[in-house]
Amino acid sequence: MTLAVMVVALLVLLLLRVPVAFALLIPSLAYVALDPGVGLGVAVQQTLSGVNSFPILAVPMFILLGNLANASGITDRVYDAAVAFLGHIRGSLGYVNVATSFGFSWMSGAAIADAAAMGRVQVPQMIKRGYPTPFALGVTGASSLIAPMIPPSIPAIMYAVTAGLSVGALFVVGIVPAALLVVALCLTVWWLLRHRSDLRGERTSWPVRAKALLAALPAVGAAVVILGGILGGVATPTEASAVGVLYVFLLALAYRQLTWSKLYRTLVQSVETTGSVLLIVASAALFGWVLARERAPQLAAETMIDLTTYTVVFLILVNVLLFVVGAVLEPTAAILILVPVLAPVAETFGVHPLHFAAIVIVNLLLGLLTPPVGLVLFVLSSVTKQPVPAVIKGVLPFYLLMVGVLLLVTFVPSVSLWLPTALGLAG
Repeated sequence: MTLAVMVVALLVLLLLRVPVAFALLIPSLAYVALDPGVGLGVAVQQTLSGVNSFPILAVPMFILLGNLANASGITDRVYDAAVAFLGHIRGSLGYVNVATSFGFSWMSGAAIADAAAMGRVQVPQMIKRGYPTPFALGVTGASSLIAPMIPPSIPAIMYAVTAGLSVGALFVVGIVPAALLVVALCLTVWWLLRHRSDLRGERTSWPVRAKALLAALPAVGAAVVILGGILGGVATPTEASAVGVLYVFLLALAYRQLTWSKLYRTLVQSVETTGSVLLIVASAALFGWVLARERAPQLAAETMIDLTTYTVVFLILVNVLLFVVGAVLEPTAAILILVPVLAPVAETFGVHPLHFAAIVIVNLLLGLLTPPVGLVLFVLSSVTKQPVPAVIKGVLPFYLLMVGVLLLVTFVPSVSLWLPTALGLAG
């Protein structure tokens, strides 16, 4: 009965548009106040434990890294290189959009940062060159989901901390699904623009391509520093994030595009984003403790086993649940609430922890493009001054193949497990 009241209260607060952190915190504090066996000190301890974690320090560092890369012109250099190599292909700016998002993703780790950066840079350029506005919005929104799937993925960090898994292993899990997403997006671009021969730029010379590539190559160093340090055992993800920030900062100074005013705005933006994320983490820690105290994981396991004993059916039910939750909660909050409940149940059905992590992350990322919340939809609308319905219309054609990628990740475990296994991280 208590669990039902907690869940209903959470849903009602979310429907009333109460911020996620407070929607989690209010029912939890009411539970603490009404239960004589729980003191306020315990509540404070549980809340602080959610953010008092060394791996969590990587989150603000990667947020800062992505913002620095955007403010210092690194994104523009990646974009110019993509245009130089792909500009002569029909529908070239669609492929450039996907390629630039993939390149920027190794420094971003967050779909919101990617959508904001690419929305400001690429959507106006695509519209100016004759691309349909919904298409420009759709490919930008869809390609922004690449960022949280590959290192330095913030959802992967949150999942690892919540489930007690290796951050390095979680980083690697998303690389193959991200590559499949890139292929799916490129196929969609080809299909939608297959009859638009007018959407083709001039072929650039090889010297121009070489110059653009050399200008963009230093940006690749951020990925090498971060992923190489983690997989090589030289640094923890948190230490690698700090080194990555230092690398991008020095690169920004070398490019001479990071003014004091830009640096100030970047720091303020990073602090605001970090504060909102960590407030959700702290609130979800207390909410999750209440769920654990009320035996929510055990009840969930018993309910699932009563419903089915088949792993395939379990995975279908989980995907439906995640899809519904992802439409109203952003991934960080959903991971913090659901993973402590669902991950133990998945193990009872024989699902590998890393495989289940890939399913959860990919599914919840689709929620960023799903109304009514769909944060990427609103971010794109804000930075491009286009109405949200236009963004939704543009995203829909890309959505179908993205669901196909989710189904592959769900029912073909090797998609997510092959690379961690090859690197010895799936043990």
